Amino acid sequence: MDFNMKKLASDAGIFFTRAVQFTEEKFGQAEKTELDAHFENLLARADSTKNWTEKILRQTEVLLQPNPSARVEEFLYEKLDRKVPSRVTNGELLAQYMAEAASELGPTTPYGKTLIKVAEAEKRLGAAERDFIHTASINFLTPLRNFLEGDWKTISKERRLLQNRRLDLDACKARLKKAKAAEAKATCEGDTVPDFQETRPRNYILSASASATLDDTSCPPSWAEWKEEYPGGWRLPCFFLLPLNPSVTRARGCLSLPKDRKLWNDEVDKAEQELRVAQTEFDRQAEVTRLLLEGISSTHVNHLRCLHEFVESQTTYYAQCYRHMLDLQKQLGSSQGAIFPGTFVGTTEPVSPPLSSTSPTTTVATMPVGPSVAGLAPPGEAALHLEVTPPASGTRKARVLYDYEAADSSELALLADELITVYSLPGMDPDWLIGERGNKKGKVPVTYLELLS
Repeated sequence: MDFNMKKLASDAGIFFTRAVQFTEEKFGQAEKTELDAHFENLLARADSTKNWTEKILRQTEVLLQPNPSARVEEFLYEKLDRKVPSRVTNGELLAQYMAEAASELGPTTPYGKTLIKVAEAEKRLGAAERDFIHTASINFLTPLRNFLEGDWKTISKERRLLQNRRLDLDACKARLKKAKAAEAKATCEGDTVPDFQETRPRNYILSASASATLDDTSCPPSWAEWKEEYPGGWRLPCFFLLPLNPSVTRARGCLSLPKDRKLWNDEVDKAEQELRVAQTEFDRQAEVTRLLLEGISSTHVNHLRCLHEFVESQTTYYAQCYRHMLDLQKQLGSSQGAIFPGTFVGTTEPVSPPLSSTSPTTTVATMPVGPSVAGLAPPGEAALHLEVTPPASGTRKARVLYDYEAADSSELALLADELITVYSLPGMDPDWLIGERGNKKGKVPVTYLELLS
């Protein structure tokens, strides 16, 4: 592999300069360029969006897949870019066990028949759960993952670049400040040997040709020796300036002391030029980062749309579950009388009307068969009953378990926890009873009631 040593050394020097600047800022020994308040608010908003998106994503994954082992397996398949194998839901697995149990215990027995009915309902519930998980993953989880793995990584990369540009800018400011201070000091003290250690970049590297000209065994020259040996004054160096004090290390015939301050002015000009370049790069990077951070508002709009779709899919799922369980409840309620003959379904025999003491021909009041009662009997028998009498001894009190909305005028609307009077009529569907509340009456489903003794 071809290594560019100069570039490697330069990058290492830049990294060291940034590290020193960052450390000095932490200890309060260097000034730090502060961002404006609006920019800081954008940064805080972006961080908050990222943190809460991660939490919502993880908890939604737990909701859709409570099994941690299954979640780890899906994560590995996703990272390996392989299709996740289809997995049987808990409801479908329960349905499978119930169907096998009914087949072994006897599908014609009451227990076996009930197992088959429940297994079919659980299978439908499992299919509904599978559809919900699939829909929620596509419409909700995928956009959240795309934000964290795409947009947020881009934002984080640009923020790191902005941080590096700020460290470079602050390092240039500190370098210019030291150069100006050294120039002012030299002006006040007269001819002094310049010290470039504090003004030159820390990554300044001596070339091989320059290092060969150094005499490591020489003694530090005195001021008089410099003046006597180099009467012509300061000459431009023939190699890169070293981050060393020339008062302790002498090059052979290359350095001479200045009679003016031209080199100090050059050093200040160079530091100012570096500062202008660093400021331009910082401003450009700050604008790029600002545009990305302002795009978080669009991300919120997209997540809001995905959240609506998630709620819709969840509503559809629970509505399907409710419908499947209500159908199962009706199926189990219709077979309850055949399985448990002693279960109360109402008195089917009409009670003889009480004798009147005033006239033997007087009869008790009867309830005419109107639209609210005609639908109680099967269609073939509806024409046989012209009028019915509420049985006196077959009535019972019942507590309503759930709210029930009447489908038509023949039914009675119910409110949870209210008490009503119920009874049965000859030929009625065993899943229904006649309910009375005040002067209102109509059909009510047995599954919505708790019969009181």
